[in-house]
Order: sequence, then structure tokens, then C-alpha cells
Amino acid sequence: MERTVPKIASEEIELYLRTLYSLLRSTTEIQIRTLEEVHAGMNSLLHPLARQLDPDTSAFVYSLLRLPDCMPDVKVVALGQSTSVFENHGYANVENWIPVNTRARRRRCFYDGKEKLACFIASRSDIEDVIPAMTAYQIEWNKLHVFLNQVPSSFDFKSVLKNPTQFSSLAEFLHLSEEDMRRFEVIWGDDFLGYLERIKNKKCDFRVNLLAGSLSEYWRATRAWWANIELSNTLITKRPVYFISSNTHSIPNLLTGFALKKEELLINFLKNTDEKNLYNELKIIKNKQEEASLENLLYYVLKKAQQTPEFDYLRKDQSDYEIKNGITRILSQHYFDVDAQIIEINKINFNEVDPRLKNGSDYYLLKNSDAIILNIDYPLGLAAYNILTKIAEHSSPILGVYILGKAATLNGVLGDVMIPNVVYDEHSQNTYMFCNAFSANDIVDDLIFGTVLDNQKAVTVLGTFLQNGKLAEVFYREGYSDIEMEAGPYLSAIFEMYRPTRHPVNEIVNLYNINFDLGVIHYASDTPLSKGKNLGAGALSYFGMDSTYAASLAILRRIFKVEVNRLTSK
Repeated sequence: MERTVPKIASEEIELYLRTLYSLLRSTTEIQIRTLEEVHAGMNSLLHPLARQLDPDTSAFVYSLLRLPDCMPDVKVVALGQSTSVFENHGYANVENWIPVNTRARRRRCFYDGKEKLACFIASRSDIEDVIPAMTAYQIEWNKLHVFLNQVPSSFDFKSVLKNPTQFSSLAEFLHLSEEDMRRFEVIWGDDFLGYLERIKNKKCDFRVNLLAGSLSEYWRATRAWWANIELSNTLITKRPVYFISSNTHSIPNLLTGFALKKEELLINFLKNTDEKNLYNELKIIKNKQEEASLENLLYYVLKKAQQTPEFDYLRKDQSDYEIKNGITRILSQHYFDVDAQIIEINKINFNEVDPRLKNGSDYYLLKNSDAIILNIDYPLGLAAYNILTKIAEHSSPILGVYILGKAATLNGVLGDVMIPNVVYDEHSQNTYMFCNAFSANDIVDDLIFGTVLDNQKAVTVLGTFLQNGKLAEVFYREGYSDIEMEAGPYLSAIFEMYRPTRHPVNEIVNLYNINFDLGVIHYASDTPLSKGKNLGAGALSYFGMDSTYAASLAILRRIFKVEVNRLTSK
């Protein structure tokens, strides 16, 4: 059958990857500036102004959100798969360093308080995510460094936030729009002027050191990740399994209804915060001025409350309540950041679950279930293949695989839900065709702010920066409008779960005959063909809850339906 997608992404991206990995073969630190030219040459959709003198605000913001806040003080970034890898290369006790997080990417990172950052990686995809982000960060930092040092010495920086005229003048000096300056102000908050001062006083010059790049190290890290789960709950190897790759909040929230029990407390919390938009949303829902879900709002507010010292105790209360209802949380330690949850179906209390899950007349049969749900925080790229392969090796039978993740859309808007039945995978260069367990009808009734697009064609890309306009044009022309990072590796693992060989390369692969349930749902978090409309320009925030919970409800209903049928057939 003739292929409809080119085998290679583009010559520019191929050149970038060849350059990157040839440099990473070095046993010493490499300088990020050696990658700046090939990075700019990619013409990345996320960094279209890389070559221009004017700043690319969206690219800088995108990178800021995916790297820790300590980056202005970092000179060296070390990448490794495990604590033993770091120790073997002279980075002793990195987990005793200061833990630092990023706002829009889950990755375990530790800062030594001086100039070194240690980041745990799960697969090659992490390299192809971190290093382009660092390169974009450095390019855009240094552009602003030049412009800040051209600002007249008489300019009063301290009055910028108090005087609109001064704010406008500074934006002009930096070749930024006022809107773009406001975006930096939102991200940097009270440290806005401090950040500008650091950018002015110091040129960015990152170095990176890949401590171990062998495939066996990734496998070793994945094996240790799985061993931690087995040790925490031995049921995982003894019971039938429904596997979900999603997040660690929507599934347990729906199954326990914990936030709904705290409604009065959470509403009072909301009244006493600065979250005016959320409080207005609450009043609109209460007054039935729109059909938005009160449950979704309470789940969102619960997370906000748990992040405050006053209501931090709700974390433990929620954990205790989940354990009582058959949900065990397993934190990832010493390796990559993919937490897991084991859920015993027969312990779910259907009197307490989210009201939208209470309409199953035969759910009482689930009290006789011996199956469990394994829910993991979705991994990045190729780590999905490593993880599902390891789970399949140790769990049997697997009754269903359900994948929920973020994606960019070429024909929708933020918050839309996409359901593919064809996936082209840039890693294996395979085109996978499969019967998706979900259709628009499974989601549309629970989705208020978006549209459900089923029968879509998805592309699993190597990395967010590793896409350019030419490639997007080809994808769009051939009908591939759903761009994401995990489905392809998951489907490669699924092929190996029912066939006696390793997944093929550069083939059209039929997965219609697999002997377990398979569902893939994506929700739009980026619109890369619209300038600035990506996660660097904004975030789904509260309204992203709508698509996340609509999809999560569909997955849980599907699992309950399949399990009831299995129990009935027994």
C-alpha cells in the first residue's frame, strides 16, 4: 500500500538530530551555542523567529514554562536515568540537592544551589525535549540581553510597573509589544524587574552533559520504576489489568468524589482568594447561566486549596479517603517522574462517585470483580513504549489499554477532543490503523466548551520543537491534524503484546485483531498554525478541565462496561 506520509520529517530536522547526537557522543560537556545555528535552521513551528534580531516571545515563554525557574543561575545541565548513573559520573547525592519543578513539564530535577542542574530522563524523547528548549531559551535570553544593554542609562527601571508610559517605553526598547511584556510580567510575577536585571547583567551560555545514553540504561530505569510498583502493591501481577495513561487527578477524583464532599469548604476558600474569575464562574454555574460542570470546578479548586499552607492537610485527607476506596498512589522515586495508581474495582463505592458515573444499572456486578485499574501519569515520547512493554511483561491478562493525552491540532481550537483511528509514528515510521473503542458519542454530552472530532488521523512526533511549517503542511494536506507524542510508542508496544515479533519499521500496521480493548483520546492544548496559540502563549487552565474530565468519564464508563460484560459472560 502506498504511503501517505514521508519517511523522514525534513532535511533540516534530520540535520539537527544528527548534529545533536554526534555532539552528545562526547564524554565532556557540550556547549549549547554549538547547536544554535542548526536549531534556527529547523524553522521550528515553535521558534519561527529564531534567526531574527527581534525576540520570539512565544518561543521564550514556551521554554520558560518547560525549564525550572533556577535556569538564570544554571551553567551546566546533567542528564541521567537514575541516581546510580549520576553517582557513577561524580554527581553524588543529587536527590539531596534542591528539588526544582517546571510549570508545564513533569521531570525530576535537582539544583545544587550554585550552577548545576541534574535532570532524570526516561528515554531519548527527553533529550529531544530538554535540549531544544534550552537552546531556544538561550537564543531568546541573549537577544533580550543585547537590547537591555542598549537602554539609555537614564531610564528608570524601578518605575516601569507603576508608570504605563515607562512600561510602554521599555517594551519599545526591547522590541516587544506591550502584550508580550505583560506575558513576562505574569510568568515572573514579583521578580519581573529582578529577571530583567539578571538578563541585562549576564549572557546565557549553557552547557549540557549526557551522562549515559545507552538503551540499556533506559531499560534499567524502567525496570526499577516497575519494581517500585510491584513492591508497593503485589496485586498488579496477580489480577487482570485495565491500563490507563492519563494523569493522577481526574480518575481518582471521579471515583471518590472527595472534592464534592468538601464543597462548602472549597467555596469558602474560593471566596477568600484572589481568584475572581473562578469565583465568578462559580456564581454563573450556581445561577445556571451556563451548563459548565460544578464538579469540574470543585476538582480544580481542591488542587488550588491543597497548594496553600492553610489547606495542605487536604492532601492527606484525600489520600486516606482514596485508600479506603481501593486507590493506592505510588510515587516514582530515584528515577523518572511517572507516578502510578492502582485501583481495585471491587472497592469502588458507587454511592460516592461523581454523579456522572452513577447511571450504570448493572454496576453492582463490579463488586464481584477481581480486576484492577493501573493508571499512570502519561510519560513523554518513547518512555511510553518502554513502560507499556514492561507492564505487559509482568501483568496478565491486560483487558484494556486507554490513552488520554494532550495534542496540538491543525484544524481545531484549544479544548477540542480528538479521537484518532490512524496514527503515523515518527519513531518507527509505521502507520498504525486500529479500531478505537471511543467515538464522539461517548464524550459529547460531557463536553461543554469544545467540539469532539472522531475518525481523526494523528501523528506522533519526535519532539515539540522538532516540527516545521513544511512538515505541518504535508500532514495537514494528507489529513493528519492531531499532533502528539505518545500514541505511536504505545501502539508499537501493543503490537508486541499480541504478535511474536518486535514491531516493524516503515510499514502500514493493522491492529484490528488485538484481543483486548484499545482507546485513544487526545485534547487540544496547542494550535501551532495560529501564531502564538500554543502552551507558551497561554494554558488551558480551568477550561482544560472540561475536555480532561469528559475524556476521563468516557474511559471509566468503557472500563465498567467491558468488565460487566466479562463478569456476565463468566
